[in-house]
Amino acid sequence: MPIKLEKIHEASIKILEKTGVLLDHPEILKIVKKHGIQVSDKVVYFTEPQILGSIQKAPASFTLFGRNPDYDVCIGGDTTVFAAGYGATFITDENGTKKNARLEDYLNFLKLVHQSDLFSVNGGLLIQPADFPVKELFPFLFYQSILHSDKCLMGGSDGARETQQTMDLLRICFGDRRHLIAQPRMVSIINSSSPLRFNRDSLDKLLIHAHYGQPALITAAVMGGTTGPVTLAGTIAQANAENLAGIALSQMIREGTPVAYGTQSTLADMQTGAYVCASPEHALCLRYGARLAKFYGLPSRGGGSKSDAHFVSAISGFDSMLTMLTTCVEKMNFVVLSAGILDSAMAMSYEKFLLDLQIMGMAKRVAKGVHIDDDSLALDAINEVGPGGEFLTNNHTVKFCRQERWPAVIGTRAAVFMNNHNDMMKWLQEKKTAILDAYRQPQLPGDVRSDMARYLTKIGFDVNNATSG
Repeated sequence: MPIKLEKIHEASIKILEKTGVLLDHPEILKIVKKHGIQVSDKVVYFTEPQILGSIQKAPASFTLFGRNPDYDVCIGGDTTVFAAGYGATFITDENGTKKNARLEDYLNFLKLVHQSDLFSVNGGLLIQPADFPVKELFPFLFYQSILHSDKCLMGGSDGARETQQTMDLLRICFGDRRHLIAQPRMVSIINSSSPLRFNRDSLDKLLIHAHYGQPALITAAVMGGTTGPVTLAGTIAQANAENLAGIALSQMIREGTPVAYGTQSTLADMQTGAYVCASPEHALCLRYGARLAKFYGLPSRGGGSKSDAHFVSAISGFDSMLTMLTTCVEKMNFVVLSAGILDSAMAMSYEKFLLDLQIMGMAKRVAKGVHIDDDSLALDAINEVGPGGEFLTNNHTVKFCRQERWPAVIGTRAAVFMNNHNDMMKWLQEKKTAILDAYRQPQLPGDVRSDMARYLTKIGFDVNNATSG
């Protein structure tokens, strides 16, 4: 069946024109009124020219800058950039038992992400530690992200207060607003509240991100049957309308603000109403989301190695391969929830994190496709070997054997020969220990570290009495 992007676009425009989007924010409402947008009791009605005229001002790609320039990445085109887990409140151990996540787990995942060449982005809400008050959580986690990694940064705060505190830490580390606009350092998710609403916290966050020029991943997460129509086409059209509204707002706030078109929509489990993060329907939402982003000339965000399973199993493996393979083949540009996710993103697993590195590598290799030229077609080698011969000792095999075959990321092919599940879990735990033992904390100027610590103390967090690595 052909991908009818124009039909989806037309439906989304009708939603924006006739149904509108609720914007629960007085300052944002003033901004849209200045741009000639119709407003009635906080509901905003966009016309097609207003939407297209605004989103065309967003950059087709943007660069995210790491503290170490080796990790600078372009978000857009056909590149795929990975970030790991996001938002889980539990850790699932090797036996499938769930426990509350703690700061020690957060620091461990920072180190594991830092050690993997698959990631150029670190931090954010890799997990949410239960041993710290929620109101103090993210600025401190962001401080730990800067201490423990020099890769690009993932945001994770909500609302005006924490978002501004995060920007203050960025300014201490990297320079003033002008420098941050010139070299964006942090990317954050800004969700709509389906159906067809952006709440005060999300809009506060968008205002501050746009002011400082930090990229925003505008993301609808419609659950078909609960917060959107039960049909996939209706879910995708509504999600598209929400995304277009958020992206248009970003450009009305500050033209040129870097944004990405995000996709997290799926159909809900109609027996329980639960969010389903790994299903054929979610994979189809990812496909359409990636192609709609390209249709509008925007970078995309979505996908990951996600699973609804409660522990590491065959189900968690095929769930994750379904979503990650779709992600990479559709060339989504920025991928959150890339590794470690279980229980519909409620839990993280060290063992699954390591297995997902393998899935990520495999999916990237498939998406890369086959290089075809005279050398790779190997006609001379085929003629030389001839019928009934062998290629193992042929010069062509010696020349290309190390570059053609994809190397296992963590050596899991060796695990094929293990006898049982317990052997596999033990082997993965040994891998985790070896990676953490090999970790070395990147250097950070002492004055920057002390200035950030003083700032956190000023806003009410006692850094000296917390584990800081």
